[in-house]
Amino acid sequence: MPKISDPAPEWRTVQWFNSHEPLSLERLSGRVIVLYAFQMLCPGCVSHALPQAKRLRETFGEQQVAVIGLHTVFEHHEANSPKTLAAFLHENRIDFPVGIDAPGADGGIPETMRAYIMQGTPTVVLIDGQGRLRRQYFGHVPDLRLGAETALLLTGAEPALSADVAAGGAVCPTP
Repeated sequence: MPKISDPAPEWRTVQWFNSHEPLSLERLSGRVIVLYAFQMLCPGCVSHALPQAKRLRETFGEQQVAVIGLHTVFEHHEANSPKTLAAFLHENRIDFPVGIDAPGADGGIPETMRAYIMQGTPTVVLIDGQGRLRRQYFGHVPDLRLGAETALLLTGAEPALSADVAAGGAVCPTP
């Protein structure tokens, strides 16, 4: 994983949903970004991460916090097609922007997932208004913890750094 406080790696996407144009860290500069890396066939993503993303967006609003989805497919490629993702987003009323992670050159780990050295899905990434990586969690993150850390970033304060990583919940590790 890139080091905490380093500039966050730029996303490498091939398509966007719920956005009229491709999004980038530069385009979202000045806002706190909460990036949710998920797969629509990942049980932990569907039951925990995506509902949490919707709640976070409702809590903070779009002007202060950009909630972004990253559909990062490292397995079941045929079932995770853009057409299927579009139906999934519609059926689950997911209206925040979602980018499709660019496939890896070897057909394995997608490019953004590789750049962030993600362990699997769901992964939640917090990026401050200056585009610096502030947190990266693999698995379920408690709502209060994520909300508090997001609020701290909005005030310009830094969340307390610790070596712990949110554990538990259902996750889909990379193969």
